[in-house]
Amino acid sequence: MTTPVDHRGIATILRAHAVPRDGVLIVHSAIAGLSRQGWRAETIIDTLLEHLRDGTLLMPTMTWRTVTPQQPVFDELLTPSHTGVLTEIFRTGHATARSLHPTHSVAGIGPLAKTLLSTHHLGSTPVPPTSPYGLMRDYCAHILMLGVGIECATAIHHPEEVIAPERYLRPSEEAERYTLRARDGLATEHLLRRHRRVERHFEKYVPLLAARGQFHAGTLGGVPWSLVNVAHLLAEVSARLVEQRDFHLA
Repeated sequence: MTTPVDHRGIATILRAHAVPRDGVLIVHSAIAGLSRQGWRAETIIDTLLEHLRDGTLLMPTMTWRTVTPQQPVFDELLTPSHTGVLTEIFRTGHATARSLHPTHSVAGIGPLAKTLLSTHHLGSTPVPPTSPYGLMRDYCAHILMLGVGIECATAIHHPEEVIAPERYLRPSEEAERYTLRARDGLATEHLLRRHRRVERHFEKYVPLLAARGQFHAGTLGGVPWSLVNVAHLLAEVSARLVEQRDFHLA
């Protein structure tokens, strides 16, 4: 019989690496490995919210598989996330806001949720400066990856789009048209330039950040976790892409 992992391990990680209780935390996750050991998604979310008692919790609620030119409507309340069970339970049971975006929406709760999520749709790319990923660099924000690696860190796409859009984004003439329906029923038309499908190697940033003590990693019950400050990550990625626009490509 498997002994359930102590959920307080997540809080220990956040405390040990100075994630402030009034800060911003975005969580990328795949919790199947933890679920097999007795973890419950609801308890994980409660643990995160308890630590962030005065802060803001965000989770990606992506829909790029299901919202397509053939099915071009995104509904803030009704369109489900395909970014894992934790994000869907958080979206439907805890989040008070969700960014309007056809493929890369984010859900959140906390004092900065509205500030970070309300302008995502004003850009024409997946991770523009008006997205929560672009705005987070102005706050004390961290990324927690639970059961996944840095390959899931959506924030890295932000400097891609800003520094080398021609390399990482489809051309403007291939922009796709979508309808975004907010929770109040109001609809907005949106033109989106999707990312190019190129092989990326975000793991190249791990040793660079770790060498300066800016990337922390370990395991919970054999399941990997990692933690990085958003400003540190974006600064590193931006510097590398300025020097070499193909830095993390194959």
